[in-house]
Amino acid sequence: MALAQVPAAGHHEEARWPAMRQAGLWLFFLSETFLFAALATARFYIAGVDRPDELNQLLGLGITSVLLMSSVMAFLAESAMARGDRVGCLRFLLATIGLGLVFVAGVGVEWSTAEFDVSQPYGTAFFSMTGLHASHVISGIVVLALVYRLANAGRFSEDSHWGVEASVKYWHFVDVVWVFFYPILYLISW
Repeated sequence: MALAQVPAAGHHEEARWPAMRQAGLWLFFLSETFLFAALATARFYIAGVDRPDELNQLLGLGITSVLLMSSVMAFLAESAMARGDRVGCLRFLLATIGLGLVFVAGVGVEWSTAEFDVSQPYGTAFFSMTGLHASHVISGIVVLALVYRLANAGRFSEDSHWGVEASVKYWHFVDVVWVFFYPILYLISW
């Protein structure tokens, strides 16, 4: 075999990067799923299927709607970058970050106005679940802000936008967790 036909040593490794990144991200999501599932299970073990009548259902529905809308904005940001529309990506990333901040503020309002506390079984479950989830939303906001900064500096293109894609997938994951937490905390009761 002539020297010109021998592939570069790093070429084969480089071709595997996208698959390795995807696998790493999905393994991370799997490990986080176990954490959230354990907490959701603990809610029923600690508090059964009871929930307080004073639970602010309207606020819960409102912050859920905000979070679902943020997921739409995140999807639009990723789609824009995949088309090479950096300005659109930036606009939708900002909208996602803004809606994420509204969600976190809503959780803060919820915590400060709750008519139950952590000493009660439901309160323990409620504050643990919403606290862990809110910490993930905050970390998602930080990651999206970093991606915004990189996108603004022109670091992504339609051919190379893994940072945008991965951060948006994380945001969707956190939103899907809330899709399960919302009924577990707000709707289930007998």
